[in-house]
Amino acid sequence: MMFRIAECRVTPILIEDPPLLNAQGVHQPYTPRTIVEIVTENGVVGLGETYGDAEYLTVAEAFAPRLAGAGLTVNDLGARVAACAAGAGVTGLDAAVNAGGLRGSRTLDKVAASVASGFEVAILDALGRELGVPVHQLLGGKVRDRVEYSAYLFYRWARHPGPGEPCDDWGAALDPEGVVAQARRMVERYGFTSFKLKGGVLPPFEEVDAVLALHDTFPGRPLRLDPNGAWSVPTSLAVAARLEGVAEYLEDPTSGTAGMAEVARGTSLPLATNMCVTGFAEIPEAFARNAVQVVLSDHHYWGGLRATQDLAAVCRTFGVGMSMHSNTHLGISLAAMTQVAATVPGLRYACDTHRPWQTEDVITRPHTFTDGALPVTDTPGLGVELDRDALARLHRRYAESDVRGRDDAAAMRRVHPDWRTPDLPRW
Repeated sequence: MMFRIAECRVTPILIEDPPLLNAQGVHQPYTPRTIVEIVTENGVVGLGETYGDAEYLTVAEAFAPRLAGAGLTVNDLGARVAACAAGAGVTGLDAAVNAGGLRGSRTLDKVAASVASGFEVAILDALGRELGVPVHQLLGGKVRDRVEYSAYLFYRWARHPGPGEPCDDWGAALDPEGVVAQARRMVERYGFTSFKLKGGVLPPFEEVDAVLALHDTFPGRPLRLDPNGAWSVPTSLAVAARLEGVAEYLEDPTSGTAGMAEVARGTSLPLATNMCVTGFAEIPEAFARNAVQVVLSDHHYWGGLRATQDLAAVCRTFGVGMSMHSNTHLGISLAAMTQVAATVPGLRYACDTHRPWQTEDVITRPHTFTDGALPVTDTPGLGVELDRDALARLHRRYAESDVRGRDDAAAMRRVHPDWRTPDLPRW
């Protein structure tokens, strides 16, 4: 039986984001996301989620009407979205364009892949609901019943500077003591057993001190440090030498495949990336040069859940480890991450997630971490339900705001007017 799509709805929203610091600046008070709904002729609704920046939304809104009458199939989805993107009026993107410095190079094909991921997840969710099976079964079946996630630690301000802007009770974290206190709270609330610190904010050896403080406080726990390419090769090697036997891996210590390969030659500490390998075309050079030992997959980057499985197979072939990168996502994306992670053999590293930092969601029952992990649900589809009141509220915020993309440097300039995106390497 062929299930067909009656309608596809695309809804842009804005969600609250705390003042988390990184190499580019600081998160804005609100960040955009796009929610995709696939409605079948039987009235079943499948859910997807992806970036909400203007260029992604332009492609998504152009593509959505083309799905009416189509079957719940995903085999040629990426090509169809790419063809639509080429004529959707998205301009100014080429291989040299940098997506805020945090997502690697951004091209029209990569924008299309991120948009396709939202539609693919929604189609698979709808198909699973129609058939009464979980998404992981559509992907071949699960090999684990729980997926481990890592506490994502950030240097951060206590609050955003503007009156009436989102505020939480986490407080500032600007030194090792603040980072350790943040980690303790993550453990108490969510039971995380591994830790990742977003670096590139303070001088490198101040960040090393924070990792060493975590090591002293949580002996034997896996630790990671990610400066988003902010360091030179010599600085990266000096940091690696200090963290030998302490860190699980360094993530993107320096920028580019050539620099990563040079660092890899000088340390036994594994290097991970979600910047220099974010598409299949970038794999051959990186793997041939042994520039990375762990690829942080992201189904938004790679074009969906099946592409994530393809990436996992390539990594296994070349003996490269794999984990999962996170962005400022909601419960739909977290459900999709968990479903595909459940199907990947040899997933040795805990996955990243920003979810503890987000206070809002568009699903009726937000996920609950137990011992730092999420159970792999066998509920049909993704196992989540849309909260339509929340969706409407967050869409109203989008409609009433002028925020149409993420700009960490602009957010930083509200406090430091002379701030500009640093040239890399910064140290």
